[in-house]
Amino acid sequence: MNNNKFLTKLSQNLLDILNDEEYYDVTIEVGNDPYIKIFRAHMVILHYRSTYLRRILSTNKKKNDGTLIHIKLPNILPEIFQIILRYIYSGKISLEKYDTSDIIKILVAGSKLGLQELITYLQFFLIETKANWMEQNFDLICKTSFENDYLLELRKFCTDLTSKEPDKIFKSLNFSSISEKLLVSLIQSDNLKMNQIQVWEGVLRWGLSQNPGLPSDPINFSKEDFNALKNSLQRCVPHIRFYDLTSKEFSDKVLPYRKVLPKELYKKLLKYFLNPDNQSIKTSKPRITIKKINIDSKIITFQHAELISKWIDRLENSDETKNIYNFQLLVRGTRDGFTANKFHETCDNQSHTVTIIKVKNSKEILGGYNPIEWKSDKSYGITKESFIFSIKNSHNFESYILSRIENEECAILNNNAFGPSFGAYGDLKIHGTSGKCVKWDYKKKIREITDIFFMEEYEVFQIIR
Repeated sequence: MNNNKFLTKLSQNLLDILNDEEYYDVTIEVGNDPYIKIFRAHMVILHYRSTYLRRILSTNKKKNDGTLIHIKLPNILPEIFQIILRYIYSGKISLEKYDTSDIIKILVAGSKLGLQELITYLQFFLIETKANWMEQNFDLICKTSFENDYLLELRKFCTDLTSKEPDKIFKSLNFSSISEKLLVSLIQSDNLKMNQIQVWEGVLRWGLSQNPGLPSDPINFSKEDFNALKNSLQRCVPHIRFYDLTSKEFSDKVLPYRKVLPKELYKKLLKYFLNPDNQSIKTSKPRITIKKINIDSKIITFQHAELISKWIDRLENSDETKNIYNFQLLVRGTRDGFTANKFHETCDNQSHTVTIIKVKNSKEILGGYNPIEWKSDKSYGITKESFIFSIKNSHNFESYILSRIENEECAILNNNAFGPSFGAYGDLKIHGTSGKCVKWDYKKKIREITDIFFMEEYEVFQIIR
């Protein structure tokens, strides 16, 4: 018997309890005037499901006279709390019916209530399925994630994106209002694609915006003015790589503000720039400048695309990206269909293609690279540059298996009955919306199980330098 049937029944029974008006012992007042709603709930369930509500309940024990406990949550919208309350009872939430902005509100409210499992799930859901929306609403996502210490995955998403596209922050109209946490997180990144003088100028501009009463020219600063600016920048300055500046940049852009630097740091910098041959003082390491790969994908992010680009160039993950490839979408299953005919109609005679597969009901990604042309003539494509791969968890870039071709005579299967397929017997073979992986012509098995898998989505891109 399927145990999931028991869980489904249990979940429904708990929702029935929530909707029952007889046995509740807690009332929760949610929202602010004039929009307030009262919810009925049960102390024992709230106690074990929410760390925040547990703390409140522990200080408001039910009185012996039977008086109900009353909780106020003024900073949560009633319609959002209703969604969360149903999740607390049932352990289920259907996100497809909600707008992305509502999911953000659910996430924020869930973090206030200490619903860690929900917080983690929602962050990964947003990163997996709503990355484009979050890029378009970047200011909101950054503000939300850096105001809440529980939203670490969203915070990392923002930091990774802005490291590669710093203009999203440094040239934003809202730059002066970004949090200190976000700014520090950005400038300490090795992957920040900015010249160091641009970083210093940006940090300086942010510091000045925190002190709007300061003169525009540092020549007119008083001692108090310098101290105010120094206090604003004290957490940023240690992450500025001053040793990467030219002598002219240091003289023109840093010396006028030298009083905001710690005295010891200023002495070392002055000694260094007066004697640029003295490299032993230089302590900062150069940033890795990475251009963002633009990719129109519903499955992978630009970070995945960068990783695949390194595999194409036979680089290690720690190596700097040499070539920036354009990932040009040829086929998408949910848009064009999953048939072999559609694949061959579009991709035959096309070379340098990457196939990406999202396995249904999982976070697993499968894929393969074919440097030669696809055909429909039931032949085997010969190449020593193809590879297949799996990423067990789309958010964990260390969870991949990369398998390069071993028997190059059978690297590619060209058969009009199948979609993109690698290896003679299906090291990675696609048929309609299903596929399989068995080790045969490639060096490693990319899936532990050889059972047929089903695709939620698949995409084929042509790689153009």
